[in-house]
Amino acid sequence: MSNSVKHLAAVPMQEDTPQRSRIRGIAAALFAAKGYNAVGVSEIGEAVGLARGALYHHITSKEELLYNIAIRYIGDLVESGRTISDDMPDPVARIRLLSRHLMRVIGAHINEMTVCFREVNSLTGERHAIISQLHTEYQNIWARAIADGVEAGAFRPVEPVALKGILGMYFYSFLWLNPDGHHRPEEIADIFSNLVFRGIVGEPRADRGKKSQGKNQRPQ
Repeated sequence: MSNSVKHLAAVPMQEDTPQRSRIRGIAAALFAAKGYNAVGVSEIGEAVGLARGALYHHITSKEELLYNIAIRYIGDLVESGRTISDDMPDPVARIRLLSRHLMRVIGAHINEMTVCFREVNSLTGERHAIISQLHTEYQNIWARAIADGVEAGAFRPVEPVALKGILGMYFYSFLWLNPDGHHRPEEIADIFSNLVFRGIVGEPRADRGKKSQGKNQRPQ
């Protein structure tokens, strides 16, 4: 997680270590398989091979584990999205890159991304507020790409609720995505972005002008 995202993390985070990273990965797999509320600290300890006291040497709470999983992955999506936006001014190409990056991350880290998208409301207080803000920032990255396309005359305006639906198509792919399946995540990303473009690509300005002129002409 980069420094520009860390400034949001007013909730203290422990320094990362290989053991904490291993615990996070195992906890993410448990949370993804059973649901956050169905997994107890003792089950996490048993899965990582640590007694309760030894486990608490590496974590402060089960909620802290959930927060650390979520902030790393949604934080990285935000940072990567900002980089893509800065590097790619063309809105069509930008959406394709955002689409491919998002699906690559989901495919490579499906347990963690399942937790990010499904369990966020199990967080409380400031942790919940920070993760919700990062989700909003990521949505705004896509919204800016679409707004740039509208300004360029390439896209039609998109209602905020429609954008939530577009992103939901990506986010909830964790329900069915098989990273080793017939379609690679990048191929799925291109299928999805093609669907997006079918919904938002507007008529070229020249074509709109011709239609407008045609409407104003009286029949001879």
